[in-house]
Amino acid sequence: MDDGGRKRVAIACQGGGSHTAFTAGVLQGVLRQLPGDVNLAALTGTSGGAICAALAWDGLVRGNPQQGIDKLERFWRATAASDPLDKLVNSALMTMQGLRDLMVLPEVSPYQLPPWGEDRFRAMLADFFDFEELRLLARAPGAPLLRIGAVEVLSGHFELFGGEEFCVEVLLASAAIPELFRAVAVPGRGVYWDGLFSQNPPIDDLIDRQIDELWIVQINSSTCAGVPTETHEILDRRNALSGNLSMEQELSFIERLNRAIAEGKIDSRYRPIKVSRISLDRELGYRSKLDRRPEFLDELREFGNTKARWFLREREAASVGAFVAPPEVRATP
Repeated sequence: MDDGGRKRVAIACQGGGSHTAFTAGVLQGVLRQLPGDVNLAALTGTSGGAICAALAWDGLVRGNPQQGIDKLERFWRATAASDPLDKLVNSALMTMQGLRDLMVLPEVSPYQLPPWGEDRFRAMLADFFDFEELRLLARAPGAPLLRIGAVEVLSGHFELFGGEEFCVEVLLASAAIPELFRAVAVPGRGVYWDGLFSQNPPIDDLIDRQIDELWIVQINSSTCAGVPTETHEILDRRNALSGNLSMEQELSFIERLNRAIAEGKIDSRYRPIKVSRISLDRELGYRSKLDRRPEFLDELREFGNTKARWFLREREAASVGAFVAPPEVRATP
C-alpha cells in the first residue's frame, strides 16, 4: 500500500462503560495533534470503546478530523447525568450497585423491566450518526477501516462489524451489557451481547491490514497494587483480568509474529507491528463504570487528552533519543 512514506497506524479501544470517557479524550488528543508521519488507517473498539472509535472514525472517513473531535465532546456531554432527574437516577444506580456488592438485593433481569434505557440510547445514537451515509463513505477507496466487536449469544461466536454494515444495532449490540440491556438483534446476522465477551478490543483482524503501529487505549489495568481481600476488590480485579484476557492473548500472538518476521521464518507480506499502550492506569472500581456524574466524565476525558499529548511527545522524542517526563496523575475522589 502506498501511504506516502507514512506509518500505517491502527487504534484499538477497550470497552469499559463510563471509563471510556478517557478513550474519548485520548482520541481527541490524537486527532488534534496527529503526527505528519502517520496515516490513521483503522479504528477498532468494543462497547464504549466502539462508540468512541465510531465517533472519531466519522470525522476521519469524511476527511474532517475536527468533526470527530467535536462529536466526541458532544456525545459525552449528552451522556452525562446533568438534569436533576438524571442525577437522581444516576445516584440511585450507584447506590444499588453498592448494595449489590453486599448481596442484599435480588437479581432483576432486564427482560423484566421496560426498555427505557435502550430506547433512549438508540435515539441518542441516531442523533449522532448518519448511518446510511457512513456506510457509503466506508466503501470509498482508501477509507479508514472501522471494526466493532460483539458476541453472538446463541452460537458464542466472536463477530466483527465493519463500516460497510454500520448501523445503530451494531453499536447497541457491542454495548449490550447482559445485566442491564436485552440482547440486540442485528438484521441478517444474529442476536448479540456486549463485545466485552469477545475481543476487547478487536486486534486480530488488523494483522492482515499492513499496519506498522498499533496504539491500544487500555481501560482495564494490567496490574494492581496488592492482593484483593474485600469482596468488591476481588470482583473489581476479576473483571479487569477477564476484560484483558483476549487483548493479552492477541498481543502475545503479535509478539511471536514479530519475532518470526525478524528471524525470517514467515511470509514477507507481513509487517512487524510496534505495539504501544495509552493506559488509564487508575484503580477506579467496577461500579464507577456506570457513573455518569459530569465532573467524573470531564475529568476522565481531560486525563485522556493529557495522556495522548504525552504519548505523542514521547513517540516523537523516541526517534531522537530525548526524554519526556510523564504527565502528573491525580487521584480521583
